[in-house]
Amino acid sequence: MKNNGKIAIVTGAFGFAGANLTEHLLDYGYKVYAIGRKGSAHNERFEESESLRKVLIDMEDYDKICGYIDEGDIRSAEAIALFHLSWGGQRDDFDAQRRNIDGSLCLLDSARDIKEKCLKSKNMDVSIRVVGIGSQAEYGVKSGLITEELSLEPFSAYGSCKAAAYYLMESKARILGIDFIWGRIFSLIGKYEPEGRMLPDVVRKLAAGEKVSLSSCEQFWDYLDAGDAADAIIALFEKGVTGEVYNIANGDYDRLKNFVVRAAKCVGADESLISYGNRANPFVSLEVSGEKIKKDTGWEPKVSFEESIKYYQ
Repeated sequence: MKNNGKIAIVTGAFGFAGANLTEHLLDYGYKVYAIGRKGSAHNERFEESESLRKVLIDMEDYDKICGYIDEGDIRSAEAIALFHLSWGGQRDDFDAQRRNIDGSLCLLDSARDIKEKCLKSKNMDVSIRVVGIGSQAEYGVKSGLITEELSLEPFSAYGSCKAAAYYLMESKARILGIDFIWGRIFSLIGKYEPEGRMLPDVVRKLAAGEKVSLSSCEQFWDYLDAGDAADAIIALFEKGVTGEVYNIANGDYDRLKNFVVRAAKCVGADESLISYGNRANPFVSLEVSGEKIKKDTGWEPKVSFEESIKYYQ
């Protein structure tokens, strides 16, 4: 598709959520600068083209991203989005998680530099906005409906550092005069989902006629197709309210056990292959409200649960 005058800089562009976002941005006519980690096997997911440029750097160098953006793109851009999805390390690797915060703040330095470069090129009407992507892990364990107004009570280093990144990026963006929005992803499924996660592993085992042992699966869960999430993230850039936080979720939550049963039916598996055990500990239950993003941007999820899990078959 012909470039529409919009530039997207995507960190974590070759990961699960990032690859879906990159694909959708290209489909919608964005020029994409795909920021990836050096040495990642996922970097081959996309070929460079007139519409996509790969930039392979580590997070500590995110303050240098501006230098990789073509001057011609800066001069002609009508809007520039910086989508921040990159994040590394194990959930309770405190050192790695803390480094993610530093890299996130470096990205805002590049946003400032891009803004200054636009002014120098006399492209003063360009819209520049940073969309940071957080996680449901920021909320911790909640009972009842999870809305954006709830307090953050993370119990892992991952959730704590995501929350810290939100607060620090919001403050720094305000000081720098950069538009900033934060989206919290819940449970994504579908294309590019890595192996080792619960749902694709269950689907593949059931399809092969293998037995599956799970927790009680009585908690509520909210699954959203990763392609729908990509559209939600783009909608936040295009229509979200500056300074706001949004849940990126389906909003059609159900008991996890019911999703497992639906998955078994999709692959024609006998439900007797599934055994349920004790409650998960910690007992995280996701009764999520997705009304705010729908109200502010008009975004709606389109892909059904059954369509999403076809990627596992």
